[in-house]
Order: sequence, then structure tokens, then C-alpha cells
Amino acid sequence: MTDAYDVLVIGSGAAGLTVALKVLVARPDARVAVLSKMDLAAGSTMHAQGGIAAAIGGADSPSFHVADTLEAGAGLCDREMVEFVVEHGKAAIDWLIDQGVAFDREGGLYHLTREGGHSQRRVVHAADATGRAIETSLVDKVRASGAVLMEDHIAVDLIRERLDGDRRGRCLGAYVLDRARGRVDLLPARTTVLATGGASRVYLYSSNPDGSTGDGIAMGWRAGCRVANMEFSQFHPTCLYHPGAKSFLITEAVRGEGGRLLRPDGTRFMEDYDKRGELAPRDIVARAIDDVMKRLGCDCVYLDISHKPADFIIAHFPTIHATCLSLGIDITRQPIPVVPAAHFTCGGVLADREGHTDVENLYAVGEVACTGLHGANRLASNSLLECVVVGTAAGAAIARRLDEVPPPPAIPVWDESWVTDSDEEVVVAHNWDEIRRFMWDYVGIVRSTKRLERAKHRVKLLLGEIGEYYGSFRVTDDLLELRNIITVADLIVRSALARKESRGLHFTLDFPEADVIAPPQNTILVPKSFSTHRAPSAVEAAP
Repeated sequence: MTDAYDVLVIGSGAAGLTVALKVLVARPDARVAVLSKMDLAAGSTMHAQGGIAAAIGGADSPSFHVADTLEAGAGLCDREMVEFVVEHGKAAIDWLIDQGVAFDREGGLYHLTREGGHSQRRVVHAADATGRAIETSLVDKVRASGAVLMEDHIAVDLIRERLDGDRRGRCLGAYVLDRARGRVDLLPARTTVLATGGASRVYLYSSNPDGSTGDGIAMGWRAGCRVANMEFSQFHPTCLYHPGAKSFLITEAVRGEGGRLLRPDGTRFMEDYDKRGELAPRDIVARAIDDVMKRLGCDCVYLDISHKPADFIIAHFPTIHATCLSLGIDITRQPIPVVPAAHFTCGGVLADREGHTDVENLYAVGEVACTGLHGANRLASNSLLECVVVGTAAGAAIARRLDEVPPPPAIPVWDESWVTDSDEEVVVAHNWDEIRRFMWDYVGIVRSTKRLERAKHRVKLLLGEIGEYYGSFRVTDDLLELRNIITVADLIVRSALARKESRGLHFTLDFPEADVIAPPQNTILVPKSFSTHRAPSAVEAAP
């Protein structure tokens, strides 16, 4: 058997790289591997524009930041988790600076922007490409760290030890598809970390890169982890609407710096929906835009910041200015056509502040996890903060107990002797398209029980079809993502049907108000069974 890694990190965004670096600082002798579906910097972190929220301004305080997070979360945040993350905000910023991230300064202080739902300016940023600044700095550090880096590798499934009785057994690593060679490799590990990001590509329109297919959520579910609050999919209100643009986000900071949302006739509309206007939380703004588009039958609305000086706009939003200009839109003179798009998965694999999941030696950090920080709606720019704070805590916890974790037992290599190459790849493409379209139509910004039941029916049929296909043919990266995305679609639909109220990001026409009688409850799904596939009785790779 291949020698086991001490730590296998699946995912190479801010969360996964933070874990890897923290482990290696504490334990330079540790054998750490970082797995990436594409190149290391291809994930969602690279595309994050706005910034990272931290209460470091003179008029701000952690208590204000906590209050804003709790209000945005609509009653479902874990207050202790919120306080933990917020209180470590300054330390997270300081650590990122130590890694080489150059945040914008003004007058010797960090320039802070304000985004929807924030009562103060507290978003530290690097122009309008904060994610790029963070990701490139962390990638440089991890390349020099001694970690084993595996790019163009996609995890097939986690490997879990099978034990008698009620115990679920520990995680032993993962089977991984080497995309270049088309071969599934065994990667045993003492400790495994899911840092795979969210699942917004389950929807037809998304601001996320193509790889955001919920892989870690699906793998964690199949391995025996509980999954929580999957009904809360955050739609970013302002994604660029242009045939030449693919999922290009217009950061919320544009509205924070005075950008106005307009109907096609040039009139403002946000104050008709919320007294905070353009600075209302994302769920309110996204629903308002959706309502305007449906009422008027228009393809988009417009975001206008052209009333600000051109030098100000170009200095603060150089990436947006350059991208829009390349498409014939001069944002210093013209409004930007925008539409909502799926942006962030607030639910995920249940995990605590150190990333521990239900399965021993399996951690989840970042967007793949549900820690209680975001509740029913994520406050803008809290996601990168969570990646660094929880990634730091998880890295410390893993390093601390590394010597206590025994190496994995003997694990068989991947067996595909009884499957063949597919001669029906078109089925995968058709299923991909169908899932994303019915999720957008029936499980999108505004829902109803009838729409959700329709989605449930399609999910049930496709789960069977895709499961049969997966069991018959050699795996490909497209098939693995399809299998994961139908699993995630099932979890979202089941969770949405279970919530008989509107709260945060979940809005249903049949229950348009929040339940004020019963206390708010998380929607927690529990796996019923763990079936065996391509593995003997000693260990199990969930199907």
C-alpha cells in the first residue's frame, strides 16, 4: 500500500491552504498533501472581489460585527461561533499580511469599505481583487512549504473504516482520479480535510467557477456526516449580464461606495423594498431585483456608480472597470447591466470551530462546512474570514493530535476490473443541463411547495439513472461532478421542503413569513445507511 500521508487536504482555496500551512508550521516533519481539481489557484477564493470583514476600524468593534452577523443570519447563527470568528478577525488579517497579502491603505491606515448588512466600514480589501491577492500569496507559501501538491486531481470518495456496532469508524483517506492519466489512485491518510468549497454550480446561473459542484458536501454525506441548512443558497444580487461575460461578479463594494440599482427606465427601486436601500442584505436585494425583473419582464436591472469621479471608480474597481470596458461598457459613464446568480452555499457538512465532523479524523473547513457562522444568510465578506479563522483552528487541532492518530490499515487499490468505458457520454451532458435548469426554475430565489415537489420528482429519477451509470462505467471527472451535483440537489430540495416558513435566503410563496411561534431550528439531514462499493469489508468507499 502507498505510504500514508499525515494530512490530506482536499481543496486548495483559502481554507485548505491555511490548514496546510498551519500544520506545517507546527509540525515541519508532517507529510502533508494538497489536492486540487485543477491548478491550485482555480477555485472560488481566486474570484472573491469584495474583501475580508474584520472589526479593526476606529469606530467599529467586534460587538458591532457580531450584531450585524446575527441580524443577517435571521435567527439561525450559533452566537458562540460568530463571536469566536469575529474575535479572531484582527489576528486573521495580521496573519495574511505576514503571508504577503498587500491590502489597500489610505493615509497610513487600511482602507475599509462597507457592504450590505454591515453597520460600519470594516471590509479590508486589495482593490476589487482581494481573493486573488490572498490566493496567490498562500499558493506561493504552500509551494515553498514542503507540502506535496497534486493539481488536476479530483477526489472520487472518502475511505471510511467499517466497524461493528453503532460506531461510524474513522476516515482513512480518499480514492482520487488523476485527470491527466485517467487513473484512480489510493491516497491513504491519518487525517483528511474537506476544503472543497460550495455547490453553486448546481444552478444554471452562478458567479462561481465551474468546479463549485459540491464535491466535499456529497462525499461527506456519503461517508456518514450529517449535513445542515442546505436550503440556504445565497444568490449574489449583481452578476454582470452580458453575452460575452461568463459568471463575472460585480462586487457588493460597488453598492457600498454609492452604487445605485436602477430599473431600465433609470429610476431607483431598492427603497421600495427595504429602508436600507442598496445596503440591505443580499437576500433582500436579490429578491427585489428578481421581483422587478418579473414584474417588468426585463432581462436585467442596472447598477450605476457613474455619478462618482472617474478616478475614484478606476482606483477602487480596476478589475471591474477593465472587464466591463473590454465588453464595451464604460462604468465611469454608463450603468452596468446585472442579474442575480447563485453565489454561496450557507449549509454544508456539520462541523465545529476546529472543523471536526461526525467522522473521526475527517475535518471540514470553509464553504463546504456548516459551522453556525452564517445561519440563514451569510453577511458579506465573512466567508474569507471564516476560511482563515477556522482553517487556523483546524490546523492547530490536527497538529496537536497528530501523534495520537494511528496510520491507516491496509486498503485495497481501486477496482474497476468489472466496468467499461462509457459509450454514452452525451447522457452526462444532458443530465448536467437538466439538473441546473430545474434547480434554477424550481429551487431558486423564490420557491413554492409545488415547484419543490416537481424538483423532488426529477431528483429521484436522476439519482437512480446516475447511480446506475456510475456503477457501470469507468469514472471521469464529468461523471464524478454529475454524481456529486445530483446528491447536492437532493439535499437542497429535501431541506427546502422541510422548512415550512420563509427565513433568510429561503423564501417560499406558500409560507411567506418567518415562524414567530416556534424557535428557529436548523435543518439537519442524517444519512440512513452506508452502502459498500468497490471495497472489502475492512474499509468502505461510499458509492
